[in-house]
Amino acid sequence: MSNRYHIKLVSWDQDADQLRSVREQVFIKEQHVPVALEWDDWDARSIHALALSGRGQAIGTGRLLPDGHIGRMAVLPAWRGRGVGSALFHALMDEARRLGYPTIELDAQSQVVGFYRRFGFVECSEEFMDAGIPHRKMKFHL
Repeated sequence: MSNRYHIKLVSWDQDADQLRSVREQVFIKEQHVPVALEWDDWDARSIHALALSGRGQAIGTGRLLPDGHIGRMAVLPAWRGRGVGSALFHALMDEARRLGYPTIELDAQSQVVGFYRRFGFVECSEEFMDAGIPHRKMKFHL
């Protein structure tokens, strides 16, 4: 498998099928997030980052909400550890800067808090459960 991929910013209206496919595989099938909790009204109002393999297959996604929250970061298992998550996250942070957000916040799954710390995020809550998965709120001032 080639390590080539690229990231593009997309809208839900244009690329929902590809965004959905990654999130279904990661959140619903792999992590057992209930379907009713995965889909919400924020998708249509958010800016999405989509990672595509060299062959055009959707391999990762994340979204930036209008209030400056980043969420729904997901990378297919075969593509983890290759920089896809970091590239998605950089694209979303760059867009938040371009839009003038003073702060980015997110709810990180506790198992990946270290990933977000590498970008300068700090924890700002005790651990809490969301969709049956332990999380911590994190924040970064741009």
